[in-house]
Parts: sequence; C-alpha cells; structure tokens
Amino acid sequence: MKIEKLTEDKIRVIVNSEDLKNNNLDYQTIMEKPIESQKLFLEMLLKAEKEVGFYTEGCKLLVEAFSSSDGLFVFTITKYVEKTLHSPSKPKVTPKKKIKNVNLKSTTSIYKFCSFEEFCEFCTCIHTKTKFNSKQLSKNISLYLYHDIYYLVLSNINTTYEQIRTFYSTISEFATLTSHSETFKMKLFEHGKIIMKKNAIETGIKYFLT
Repeated sequence: MKIEKLTEDKIRVIVNSEDLKNNNLDYQTIMEKPIESQKLFLEMLLKAEKEVGFYTEGCKLLVEAFSSSDGLFVFTITKYVEKTLHSPSKPKVTPKKKIKNVNLKSTTSIYKFCSFEEFCEFCTCIHTKTKFNSKQLSKNISLYLYHDIYYLVLSNINTTYEQIRTFYSTISEFATLTSHSETFKMKLFEHGKIIMKKNAIETGIKYFLT
C-alpha cells in the first residue's frame, strides 16, 4: 500500500493485489459491498495519519476509486472540516437573485461548482426547502469531476415542475450555469469522472449535509 499526499486535504492511496488478498477483497466486492471494505479503508486512514499526517477526525470524506490496467486499485480521499459556531451570530440574509440566462424550457442544465464543499452547501440549502423534491424535477441528476471542477448535470428535466424556479434560484447562489448543451453533457460523460450517478442531490443530502 502506497500513500501520496496531494494537498493538505487530499491523498491518493494505491493498493496492490496482495493488500486486497490480505483483506479477502477483490474489485467487485469493493464496488458492490462497501461495508465489507471498511477494514481496508481504516487501514488506509491509519497509515495515512502515520506516514503523511493526514488526520480525518471530525471531517467528512469523499472517496473516489478506480482500478488500473495493471491490477492496482487507486483511492483518492478528500476531506473537509465541519463548520462550527463559536458564538451566536445574526441570521444570514441573502438577497433574492433573478434567474439569469436560464432557459426554463430546456430539459438539460449543467452547473459548475468550484469545490465539492460548495456542492454540499447547496444540498444543505435545498434540503431546507421542504416542498422541493429533486426526483420530481429530474430523475437523472449526476455529479461529474472534470479538470478539477465539479459539474452537476440535470437531464430530462420536468419543465412543468412547480418548484423549478425555486431550484434555479437556489442553485444560482452556489454554482454557475455552464450550459444547456447536450454536446457538453456527452463530453462530461466521455471524459469526466462520475462522482454521483442519477441521484446526486439526494445522495449529497443523505451523506454530506454540512
């Protein structure tokens, strides 16, 4: 097992076939049964803490994994620290923004987030809007990583959904509309790395609320 520190908040872990064998794991088990991979994952974190000072206590983690052609398994682990309140603060008042350059009749929309944390903050915000239901807006919402930028791709949008303006108004506070183009969507599909498939907003709400 080899640990590489990419940044203060990101590491790469390269696992060989012997590491997998020692943990009674293979590619299929890791991808389909993540619970059975917890022992290996804990070994990674302990080794990363000792070797490169990558401490994860109190942090939420994003884990990306893929297998290489030479039989290695590569994990990229990114952390961010929960925000804490040290003293009472005044409620944040955010002025309403007009929805600019959004085609409300388009069935495809692509937004870019500068960081994964911004995506998580968006999920937290949209979750507080109790009437919003992402599945009613679109049943295919995916998150891609492309050139270190996170793209949220909404396909087959229900343009008659009653909360669609609420959605576009909210996401404009955290992300930038990139395109309504099917061509750019296919570019992300072919060259980007899929982070969350089909139900990205629901997945973000479930696992990464800030």
